[in-house]
This record gives sequence, structure tokens and C-alpha cells, in this order.
Amino acid sequence: MRILGVNAVFHDPAAALVIDGRVVAAAEEERFSRRKHGKRPVPFSAWEQPALSAAWCLERAGLRPEDVDLVGFSYDPALVPPIEELGLHDPWDHLRTEFARQAPGFLADALPGLDPAKVTFLPHHVAHAASAGLAVGDRSCSVLVCDGRGEAHSHLSGRYRDGRLETLASQRLPHSLGLMYEELTAHLGFLRSSDEYKVMALASYGKPRHLDLLRERVRATEDGGFVTGRIDWGELAPARDPGEEWTEAHADLAASVQRRLEEVLLDLAAWLHERTGDTTLAMAGGTALNCVANTVLAQRGPFEKVWVQPAAGDAGTALGAALQLAASGGEPPWTMTGADLGRGFEEREIEEALRRARVPYERPADVAEAAAEVLAGDGIVAWVQGRAEYGPRALGHRSLLAHPGRRVNLERLNDVKGREQFRPVAPMVLLDRAPEIFERGPIPSPYMLFVHDVAPHWQDRIPAVVHVDGTARVQTVDPAAEPLVARLLTAFERRTGLPVLVNTSLNTAGRPMVDDVRDALECFGSTPVDMLAIGPFTVRR
Repeated sequence: MRILGVNAVFHDPAAALVIDGRVVAAAEEERFSRRKHGKRPVPFSAWEQPALSAAWCLERAGLRPEDVDLVGFSYDPALVPPIEELGLHDPWDHLRTEFARQAPGFLADALPGLDPAKVTFLPHHVAHAASAGLAVGDRSCSVLVCDGRGEAHSHLSGRYRDGRLETLASQRLPHSLGLMYEELTAHLGFLRSSDEYKVMALASYGKPRHLDLLRERVRATEDGGFVTGRIDWGELAPARDPGEEWTEAHADLAASVQRRLEEVLLDLAAWLHERTGDTTLAMAGGTALNCVANTVLAQRGPFEKVWVQPAAGDAGTALGAALQLAASGGEPPWTMTGADLGRGFEEREIEEALRRARVPYERPADVAEAAAEVLAGDGIVAWVQGRAEYGPRALGHRSLLAHPGRRVNLERLNDVKGREQFRPVAPMVLLDRAPEIFERGPIPSPYMLFVHDVAPHWQDRIPAVVHVDGTARVQTVDPAAEPLVARLLTAFERRTGLPVLVNTSLNTAGRPMVDDVRDALECFGSTPVDMLAIGPFTVRR
């Protein structure tokens, strides 16, 4: 069975291809179109389909559009009530629903030969749930989905058993933890549905002074849902203009909302665990990209294991839609063992592109050793290896790497990327060395979706990756899964005594992560990076 999954309605359009229950490819449209998040999540853009990523997924498998057996579309317009019933305030929301109804035709236009009758609409939160619950590898697990909104809800709690989802609770709009966090993001001068992770970073600089008020307005309910009452953000902190300096009041507001989000998620997880007794909680939805909240759930929640889909945002619903249809058709289960599901390039293709660009390049005996030498000398390396990551985290395939032992490298990398200086960068570390360096967080942590306390005696040794609160968002590297990255870390440790590297996404502010060879060359050419390590080749400044 050849199943194409598609996400298109809100933001982060993406496509995924599942053949006989196995994921062959998954990619986000932004990596092809070079538009951050693919498009803005407004009703007027809901007609746009992930044509480029879908075409690549089919090409990867050697298929034509007419070869597809089913298409899973991660939104069901039949479930959308009139906007006045939702309690939302978008007079154009009906346009989003109408475009969704017309999606089979739009997809057939984008992929000539595709039969629009093969398109199946799936509920948005079911697609989110499937992206986690059908990928975690446990035949029975609980699932928790929280995001901004779907058709009529903003949350789903349930359980997967042998590929079948039982929904136990869902929260109807307008109550939404995700929309609450988006509103805060906009009030603090950032771009909503895009910059929520900046608010999470800013929260570490503040104190949760407004918790009493937030506990009155935002709370879990006995039926497994929650209430998000109206909050006058201006009473708590002045609105911040984009680019304006943030103040203590802004940081305190961010810290207060972050803390309340964590508390409500704990309540939701406790309610769910009381009804399932499962050992594993699988999470998806945009809220699951909040790695601080994920860590609170892992440490203080009732589940023994918390697993988060690395493409937890809307992009992941393309994968979830395809997996849900595969499970419904009796296809064998699939376990996600890595996020490297996107484009990759053969050595011949890379070398042809380098020659075409007329840049001097080398082929060292070992690209890992060559890069480690530059990094040990405090150079910055753009690292482009293997297939691109699916999801927003750079995990050693499209990464910007640096020495963690120099605090100035945090400022240096934020300058390279054009980012705010309050934002942290993350460490990658060899799996067997992680427990001695990073405490109080789940290990292994291959997808950089949890934070860990940096052990006190290591904080001065790797200051570039230590956030203001003494934590770090860790990626552990298993040599069995990532042999090249592990070899790089080993080579760096041999030279410096540090089994850790700074790892941040290879892009500049407002731009999608680098994906193909041309993207890599453009980024290298426009930023003060010392080496581009791409496939077995190196390009030096």
C-alpha cells in the first residue's frame, strides 16, 4: 500500500510517504520553497499544497502520482462548525474550511495524474496523535496532543492499542493552551505561530510573579480538558514592539505563562494516566516542542517514559495521516529510529554542484577529522551530511557547529545567525558520556526535545551551551545510529578533552534550515563560517 500524507491547512505544510507500513520519506515544504514555515497560517493561504515536498517524496520512491493508493489529508473540513460556535474572531475562517474541502482538486492540480478520489480527510488531532503513538514503537501507549487549534478542538488525550486510537478527552475551542501561548508571543513582540520558542527562552530570565492570576484563568478540568480564560496581557506587562529591548516585566510574564503551562500539562497527564495505566506517554502538537515543559512531564509526571515526535508541529501531521491510514489498513507497525527522512545527495551530485559553483574544495581522508581540527581551533563549521531532518531541530545533518568551551561562542553564533542574544544554543554529546555531564533529564535524548541541568563541575568547561538557568537542551549521539557524528565528537574530544559540541541549526534568522547543496553554499558564502563540511568534501574560507 502506497500512502501519501499531506499537511496544508495552517502552517508548516509537509508531505510524507509510507509504503507497506514503512516510512520512505518525509519533508517540509519550506526546505524546498525557502519560505520560512512554508506559509503564514492565515485562511487566504489554505489553498496552497506542499507540491514540492510531495513530488520529492514520490520521486524518492520512484513513483508517479497515479501510483499512489491513498492520500491522507490532516484536516477534516466536515468537522468544522460555524466560526461563531468556535468562539474565535476570524471573519475569514470559512475560507480556510472551503479551501480544505477543495484540497483533493488542488492536490490533483499540483501532482498531475493523482486521482482526487483517493484523498481521505483525517481529523487534525488524530493525525498529530498518530505521528507519535504509531511511531514510538510501543504497541500500547497513551497519547497527549496540544496545539493551537484543529477543526473544533485544541487538544486530544487518548490511547493507542495495536494501532487503534481510543480518544478519551478533547478540549473544544476557544479554550487552547497553544493559542494562549501564541497570544503571549505576539504581545511580547515576536511572530506568533513561529517564535514561541523565543518566549520559552526568555522565560528563563524571569520570575513567575503572575502565577496566582494565571491559576485562576487557566486550569485543568475534571473531564480531562482545561479552561483558558481571558487574560489582559497589558495589565501584566506592556506590549513590546518587534526589535525593542525586552524588560524584566516581559521576562516575568513569560516565566509565569511558561510555569502555568507546565502545571496544566501535568494535570492533563495525571488524568490520562489514571485512565490508562500505561508506562509510555507519546506527545505531539506544537506545544510538545516546548522542551522545558516536556522535561517537567518526564521528571514529575506519572509516566515512566515520555516520547516526543521530533516533528511535533503541524508538519508532523503529514506523517501521522499516512501512518493512521496504514494502521487502519492493517499494515505492520513502524518505529521511528531517526529524524533523517528528508533529502540527501550522492557524492557525485555534491561534487558536481561544487564544481559548478567554482569554489575550491578538498576531499580529506576523513571529513570528521578535518572538521574536528577546525572546531578545536575555535573555527565554526557548517555541517551538511546525509538526509535532512524532518522537524525543526538540527540533529547533526544540517548543523552549525562550534567549540563549547568558550562562552563568547554563544554571542558569536547568534551574530552569525542574526538572532537575539538571549537565545541559547544546544550541545550534542556522545551518548555514553551524557550522564556525567547532564543531569535530571531523560537520556537518551536523540531529538533535542528535553532540557537537562548541566553538572556544576562541567558548567565552566562548556559555558557556550549553558543557559542562564544552568540548563541545556541536549542531543545525545548514539554511534550505532549516527556513526559519522559520533566520530566527529570523538575526534574533537581527542583534541580538546571535551566530548561536547555546540550544535545549532544551519540557517540565518527568518530563513528555513539549509537543505540542499545550493542552500549550503549560499549560507556559507554569506556568513562568517570557517569551513563547510558537505558529504566527504570540505570548503574553507
